[in-house]
Amino acid sequence: MTDLDPRFSGGRNITMKIPPHRYDATIKFYREVLHLPEVTSPSGAAVGFEFGACNLWIDNCPGLSPTEIWLEVVTSDTEAAARVLADAGIPRRDEIEDLGSGFDGFWVSSPADLIHLVDSQAQSWA
Repeated sequence: MTDLDPRFSGGRNITMKIPPHRYDATIKFYREVLHLPEVTSPSGAAVGFEFGACNLWIDNCPGLSPTEIWLEVVTSDTEAAARVLADAGIPRRDEIEDLGSGFDGFWVSSPADLIHLVDSQAQSWA
């Protein structure tokens, strides 16, 4: 690794993409059974909970059959990170969810088919 290579680390955000028929029960589990403190989403689009040092976001996703777990990876340089991941054969998956203009990040799929948001250390999302 050189000083020009991007640095990666696990982000604070984990997202569960939940099919509608499981959404309310999942929220109830974290809110009423585990009594995890709620986190307010900056966009108001997700319900979140403190999950140790991380935030666990619960997204209601019509058309989804199994529940999916999405992870955040932060990097010091998203452009360099994109090159490193492409060189390693890691596929970009930007089609899965629009991050909006001005967001410094992108989606990839790990070899295990888990979705990862790769974003700048300065981002705030959910």
